[in-house]
Amino acid sequence: MQPHDFWQEIAPPPAAPPPWTDRFPASLPDGRVLFLPIRPLAGTANGIASLILNQASFAVEAALADALAGLLRPAAPEIVAGLPTLGLPLARAVAERLGHARYAPFGTSRKFWYDEALSTPLSSITSPGGSKRLYVDPRMLPLLQGRRVALVDDVISSGASIAAGLRLLHGIGVEPVAIGCAMLQTERWRAPLAAEFPSAPARIHGVLRTPLLSREGEGWAPAASPDPIPLEEPAR
Repeated sequence: MQPHDFWQEIAPPPAAPPPWTDRFPASLPDGRVLFLPIRPLAGTANGIASLILNQASFAVEAALADALAGLLRPAAPEIVAGLPTLGLPLARAVAERLGHARYAPFGTSRKFWYDEALSTPLSSITSPGGSKRLYVDPRMLPLLQGRRVALVDDVISSGASIAAGLRLLHGIGVEPVAIGCAMLQTERWRAPLAAEFPSAPARIHGVLRTPLLSREGEGWAPAASPDPIPLEEPAR
């Protein structure tokens, strides 16, 4: 596949067994397959499957939103909160499919009427040390407080973004009933998230699940042990 061909079509089942060459066959809940590019991790024999949601076709975006709404519906959320940047369009689409009239977007751009107390550091590859902050608009508080909230992001990899979202919600007295994403990238996120929010992993739902990969001959296969090395790639 050419680089621009990824994330454009969903294939029928079944998923091909390993070893895989340039693509990982990620299975949707209904068994259909989305091929994700495999990105080698520099200086290691490992690789990860990649998803960049804003480069996906509209049909793929819609399929992921349909599937995530189905996974979150049993928790009966009353409002969906979305994490920037690529989690926002997914959260909006999920909220629409759940029959909601609106959603609550979090942001990293501080408007002049924001309250710094309604923010938390947001670490990322591009802003080491938490120089970026995650904000909730004070006008969104009535939509979130006392409500059944689902927190949505595009990809959970290290868990840093989801942890920031949980801290922000905790600061306003909210514990989400569910956490959703389009892809759970490896298991690297699980231990640090559970250390800070013990009940969070059990409430996480991912449409796609992708393992840490290791070299197998000329191709790739799931690593024998999950995440033996720290990943140095963005969570995409």
